[in-house]
Amino acid sequence: MSLSDPISDMLTRIRNASMVGKPTVSIPASKLKSAIAEVLKNNGYIADHRVEDGDAKKVLVIDLKYYGDAPVIEGLQRVSKPSCRVYVKGTDIPRVLGGLGVAILSTSKGVLGDRAARRENIGGEVLCYVW
Repeated sequence: MSLSDPISDMLTRIRNASMVGKPTVSIPASKLKSAIAEVLKNNGYIADHRVEDGDAKKVLVIDLKYYGDAPVIEGLQRVSKPSCRVYVKGTDIPRVLGGLGVAILSTSKGVLGDRAARRENIGGEVLCYVW
């Protein structure tokens, strides 16, 4: 099955799994998805992630994080889509919920969260917002 937007598929799988209280979610693996999962882990939104060998292809397994019975991830929003890419300068990086959330950017130095990109003054493509 080919996907036109694999990042959107990843975010939807995480959103759906966290809403029903699943402990883990499995996603077809790629380097970009692993980098996004690393940013989510560094910002405290997921517990852990790992790449495992599946039946035919590698699978990215994400361990979701909960606070009590509520998921830590309250919302995920895809910003830059295949039909409409969104790029920002290092000085124009958006703040999600006044700094309570995180914007994930694809930059020339890899996939970074908004705070790291602002600290390095690097712009790039805004992939998604997480809060």
